[in-house]
Amino acid sequence: MQALKLNELGITLPFFNTSIPAGFPTPALDYEEEEIDLSRILQPNPASSFIIRVKGDSMTEANIPDGCMAVVDRSIRPSTGDIIVASLDGEYTVKRLVKAGRSWVLHPENPFYKPIVITEEAEFQVWGVVTAVIVDMRK
Repeated sequence: MQALKLNELGITLPFFNTSIPAGFPTPALDYEEEEIDLSRILQPNPASSFIIRVKGDSMTEANIPDGCMAVVDRSIRPSTGDIIVASLDGEYTVKRLVKAGRSWVLHPENPFYKPIVITEEAEFQVWGVVTAVIVDMRK
C-alpha cells in the first residue's frame, strides 16, 4: 500500500470565502482572503486516517462515484447515518450504516441495489467512517 502523507506535503490553495452560485454568473472575485491547508480538511486525524479508491456505483446518490477516493477515519465511532468502510464476510464495502429496529443495515445510495441486513452470524467489522470524498472531475 502506498502512503499519501498530506500533512507532510503542506498542500495549500487560495480560498475565497464567498459563495458562488452554480446558476447565473456573478462579478469576478478581486482578491483572495486566505489559504486553506488541504491536509487539515482531508486528514484531520493523520494517525488514524487512510484513503481508499471506491469501486462501483452503489453510493452515487451520496456523491461517491466509481473511481473516487474516500478519506476514512478509524478514530470516529460510527453511528446511524454515517457512511462507513466495512468488512462483511470477508468482502469490503462502502455503505451508509443505518439502525432499523433491532438490526443494523448497510444501505446503498443507489435504488438499483438492495440494503444488506447485518445478521448475528455475519463476520462484520467497521474499518472507519468516510469523512471526505475526492473526485477527479477531469474524467
